[in-house]
Formats: sequence, C-alpha cells, structure tokens
Amino acid sequence: MLHIYNTLTHRKEELKSIEPGKLRIYVCGITVYDYCHLGHARMLVAFDVVVRYLRARGYDVTYVRNITDIDDKILSRAREEGVLFSEITDRYIRAMHEDERALGIAEPDQEPRATDHIDDIIKMIQTLCDKDFAYRASNGDVYYAVTNFSSYGKLARKKLDELLEGARIDVGELKKDPRDFVLWKASPDDGVGWDSPWGYGRPGWHIECSAMSTCALGNNFDIHGGGMDLIFPHHENEIAQSEAATDSKFANLWMHNGPLRIDNEKMSKSLGNFFTVREVLKEHDPESVRYLLIASHYRSPINYSLDSLTQARKSLERFYHCLKDLDLEAVKTLTNSRFEKAFTAAMDDDFNTAEALGVLHDMVSEINRQKKQDPDYANQLGGLLQRLGGILGILQSTAEEFLRRAGGDALDHEEIDALVAARDLARAKKDWKEADRLRDQLSAMHVLVEDKAGGSSWRIKRLD
Repeated sequence: MLHIYNTLTHRKEELKSIEPGKLRIYVCGITVYDYCHLGHARMLVAFDVVVRYLRARGYDVTYVRNITDIDDKILSRAREEGVLFSEITDRYIRAMHEDERALGIAEPDQEPRATDHIDDIIKMIQTLCDKDFAYRASNGDVYYAVTNFSSYGKLARKKLDELLEGARIDVGELKKDPRDFVLWKASPDDGVGWDSPWGYGRPGWHIECSAMSTCALGNNFDIHGGGMDLIFPHHENEIAQSEAATDSKFANLWMHNGPLRIDNEKMSKSLGNFFTVREVLKEHDPESVRYLLIASHYRSPINYSLDSLTQARKSLERFYHCLKDLDLEAVKTLTNSRFEKAFTAAMDDDFNTAEALGVLHDMVSEINRQKKQDPDYANQLGGLLQRLGGILGILQSTAEEFLRRAGGDALDHEEIDALVAARDLARAKKDWKEADRLRDQLSAMHVLVEDKAGGSSWRIKRLD
C-alpha cells in the first residue's frame, strides 16, 4: 500500500482516494515576475515525480498547478520596465515552460491563471463576507477575520495567541486584528484591477489559490502540495478561506517539499548564490540537474553544489554506460522482478526516490554481471531499468545521446564529428602523427574517441 506523509497530521498515511482509482491534486505554482530559480525547479520536479509514479501505479490523476499572474511583485516589475503587467507575465510564463521542458517536467492537466478566475475569487470573498468570516475596511480593502475560524493554525500547528506576538498592522492597512489577512486590495490609483462589490481592486494572493483549486477540483480533493515555505501563512490561509466558504474539508492530504540550499547556505540574491534554471542549464546537462533534484527524498533539504552536480552526472554516466551495449529494441517485458518490487516498495514509502535510485544502481551491477552469463536476461533488465527510470523522468535518452552531452551547449558536435572523421582519414592513410595530433585536440576538448570496426565513435570523457 502507498503511504504519504501528511503535513496536517504529521504522520504517514495510507493513500485513500476520494473516488476509487482517481486522484485530484493541486500544487501551488509560480508567481511569474522573473525567471524560475532552482528552488522552483525542486518543487516542479518533486511533484512531477509524484504524478508520474501515481499514474504508473494505475491512478487516473487530474493534476492542477496554478500560475499567479497578478501580484505586487509583477506590478512592480511592470512599472520598472514601463510595460503592461501582462507583458511581464506572458514573458515569464513562456520562459517557465521552456525550463520545464528542458528538465523533462510534464505539463499539468490544468494550469489556471489567477486573472482568469477573478469572478470566482469575488464570489468566494462575497460568501466569506456574508458568513462573517470577512469584512470590508473603510478604504475598500477586504480582510479575513482570523479569530472567526476556530481551527486557524492547524496546518502549521500554531495557536492564535502565539500568532499575536509579532503581528502588526502596516501603514495603510485598516485591519481589525493584526492577524487578519487581505482578500481584496483596493487599487484606485495604479489603474490595475477589476470592479467588485467593494470597489475597484485586485485579489490578495491567498484567495487566488482557494478559488482556483475549488473551481478545478471541487470543494474537497485528495492532495494539496507545494514548498515547505508555503505552509504558513499561505496554505494555512487557504484552509481557513476554503473551509469557511464551502463548509467542507479542503484537501485530505498535504504534501510539502523541502528547501534547496546552495553550498549548504540558503539561496539568496543578497548572498550572491542565487541561480536561475536557465543559468544552470547553460553550463550543465539538464538530466544531471534533474537527477540531483530527485537524489534526495522530496521532504529533505537538497544541497546544490558543483560537487553534488558532478556526482549526479557520474551516476547517470554509470547508467548509460551500462545501457549502451544492450539490445533494447526487441526486449521482452520483464515482470515480477525483485528489482521492480524493491523499486515499488521504495516509492510506496512516501515517494522515497533516494532508495528507488539505489535499486536502479543495484540493477546496473546485476546487468553488468549478466552481460556475459545471460545476455538475453541482461537485455531484459536493461529494458526494465529504462522503464523504471522513466517513472523518475530519467534514462530516456539513448546512451550515445547522453554520453555526447556536456553542460548546456558547450560543445559543437559538428566540429567534433569533423575532427573524428579527419582522424579516421589520417589513420586510413597511416598518417599516425596527424591522427595522434587530432586525438590530442579532441582530448583537450574533453572528448574521448573509441576506435571500432567501420569507424570511430566519440563521447564526453567520464568525470573523475
């Protein structure tokens, strides 16, 4: 049975879908005012693996991941550049999709944008006002009355009295209680907003996800996910808004991925260790980056460094070197293997990708042993290795494709092919001096030439 750690209960629970065989999942996506950074990639990859595995286990999954396309940061960027806020959001949504494709992240079934759900947001806020969970301030802002929701703090395990310490009312806010949070912001001055019963304005961040998730998946759905940094206040506020508005339990199970650190420090622009996905992919192979992001359990912190990325690349090289001599074209499906059982047991235990990868490494050792003893069985194991790797989003390239890839677009494959061909010609003419010179030139480019009958092939040198 598949067990998942529920942040709400602080324990692993057996997955029991609301509707037999079907799962409805909502994950908080990106606020699109800049390029995606590695922390975003960690979340995107983590839930991509979750959805891939659930589907491999036979579930009919509806996966919804939203886009926040109206936010103060977006408006600030638009003012800086002197453009419409939609130009900012369209630009970074395109970039986000490019990054996702590069990392092998499948598209969600639905990707709602906040600006497409303004009517739904207004309707939910009105319901909260009608039920005395929200109130309009004299300046047109609408706030959620936290003390009116008796179980507020249950996700983050915070008590209302504790939340009062350090709570404050910022300049311009007209809250009745410093713990209250905004549902609707009056915006008569900047011209960005929508008409509402409370005046011209725009939604607060938290209410957007409550409206989008319930519109897409209903009042009660199976799993809600996101980064650990969203537990409080964002997800806490989602629960308060949604359950007060619908009189229903919101999400049955809450999943949160751990943080990403850079060289054992928190990623921060002020520390100079802030990396966007596209910056990293200019220098490093995307499959290696993905491998690093799944090499740790999704709830654990990940440390990103050149050393850890090098180890990820070496691990993938080991897989692909194992696969490159196998005949995978006509492989019979291998079923009921001890390796697949071990892989499934690892993933059934709260999506333990670290342990699942360990199973795949054990398979490599077995395949290498079987290549001479039982080639047919080795080929079958190779097919299984590739199939299980696909559940994690890796090992879907050919061995030649991967082993020829370095970081980003660092190598000119046409140039390398030409040098290898020139060396083959020199060898045919027995011009050993020229052949050695070309080999040295290729070696300096970190290219290893392998001489075979009928011509030479090449690959990137294995990392030490």
